[in-house]
Amino acid sequence: MPASVITAPGPPLHDGVREGCDRLVQLLLLNLQKLVHGRCSPGLAEGPARPVPFLEALRPHVRELCVETLRLERKRFLWQHQLLGLLAVYSAPHGAADALFFLLALARTPEELALAPQLHAVLCAVLPDPLPAAVAAAVAQIHAGRLP
Repeated sequence: MPASVITAPGPPLHDGVREGCDRLVQLLLLNLQKLVHGRCSPGLAEGPARPVPFLEALRPHVRELCVETLRLERKRFLWQHQLLGLLAVYSAPHGAADALFFLLALARTPEELALAPQLHAVLCAVLPDPLPAAVAAAVAQIHAGRLP
């Protein structure tokens, strides 16, 4: 939601409340990071990866998360970008390519477009390069007439 909907009219929030909320979101993202990068069951070399219910629920909403991230609202877009990176790694390989594709296809300004290479750098640190799949998805969308 836009900040104007979340922030109630009246006196501004105390800085301690903002700092507490910022800390809480950072801790939640850190916990998600640990879950994403430590998904294999301990002691089972070939065991199935443990699902992360929150990220499982976000999987079908990659496009919406990209749209919200591209709004570049205050600190919120930094958290959303980090969440998008975690979701892309969690949903790899298709989720990583989808996230890059949507950031590239939906960006309208240089500032928005700059988020795609930042995400690409994060993804390349832990995954095979998802850029070719993102470009292939873009070309397929162009040929299908769904992307100008």
